[in-house]
Amino acid sequence: MVGFFGQHMFPTVIYYDIQSCIKLFENLVFHDRSKHIDIRYHHLRYYVLRWTMLLDYIITKEKYVDILSKALSRCKFKFHRDRIKVADNPFLVEREC
Repeated sequence: MVGFFGQHMFPTVIYYDIQSCIKLFENLVFHDRSKHIDIRYHHLRYYVLRWTMLLDYIITKEKYVDILSKALSRCKFKFHRDRIKVADNPFLVEREC
């Protein structure tokens, strides 16, 4: 895809964990269940069809954004923290309550 000033641009990949949503954006057929979707969300389908934006499936357990958007247990927090390569601060010590 040719973008601004004639430069080659790669499509933006958006990882999503709901396969039915991905199928809805990629398929041009409107179903009875999708006819009440607000018109402001249909512009996303336009970008998917033009290959400006790609939707790709990711397993829910592997979503890195969970560390920023959800309250996680300690083990899940450490798992996601290690996946995004954030290290412990050795100068911080645990305080007693």
